[in-house]
Amino acid sequence: MFQLRCTVRNCNSTLKRQDNGLACSSGHHFDRAKEGYWSLIQPQDRKSANPGDTDTAVLARHRWLSRGYANSLIDFLTPSAAKAVACSASLEPRILDLGCGEGSFGPALFGAHANGYCGIDLSKRAVRLAARGWPEATWVLANADRTLPVHNDSIDCVISLFGRRPVNEIARISKLGATCIIAVPAEDDLIELREKTQKTGHRRSRWETIVDEFKTAGLQFQKHQLWKQQLNLDRDAIIDALAMTYRAVRYSQQSRLESVTAMQVTLAADVLLFQRTG
Repeated sequence: MFQLRCTVRNCNSTLKRQDNGLACSSGHHFDRAKEGYWSLIQPQDRKSANPGDTDTAVLARHRWLSRGYANSLIDFLTPSAAKAVACSASLEPRILDLGCGEGSFGPALFGAHANGYCGIDLSKRAVRLAARGWPEATWVLANADRTLPVHNDSIDCVISLFGRRPVNEIARISKLGATCIIAVPAEDDLIELREKTQKTGHRRSRWETIVDEFKTAGLQFQKHQLWKQQLNLDRDAIIDALAMTYRAVRYSQQSRLESVTAMQVTLAADVLLFQRTG
């Protein structure tokens, strides 16, 4: 199993299997949920009673990915993911997926490394789906914006696909030479949908800012790649796209799509590769 550390404040001891739970040397214990994930979230990590993405957003994203709309992106990311684990000196590379969501990307990119893979998300609904889909891997309910439940200098590959990017924590847990793969929406991602609902197609590139943030933490920028494809979406897929990306959440914006039964949209992502060099 992927090695985790205790999340009780000021503890950070290694968690070890004990019956059907995890326990540290200080006596802190965490039970395994019936769905197969570990809840390591602490009271101070919650900003609401149900933190993380809403169930509506999680289920919309799950349906979206189940339609195969991310298959092209997975193919695009596979060489970088394979290279990251191949460059590891570990017999079992350790991979941490931040903001793993409902777990579709993990098995698609790292299916041969279940023992070394851990997905973290703040949404209970998302982690439940992920654990059911790939029970051999380790899934954790935790707040990636807080201290990650992972020891210093222990991870070979960190991946964040449209998820959290706690740069100082990523630097802390990454081994020297470790790879970090980041994907964020590119400036024209879903541009047609935004133009239709918001009456504007504001384009904002964010990847250069991310490069600057990571550089300050000792994570050296290696490469930028742009992934893009166009899809014809039916009515159900359009509704899910809105729900999972928080677009057009206001009724006035949703009403602009009432008569739309199909639409061609652009999907685009900036993919960034970093390496811990210091």
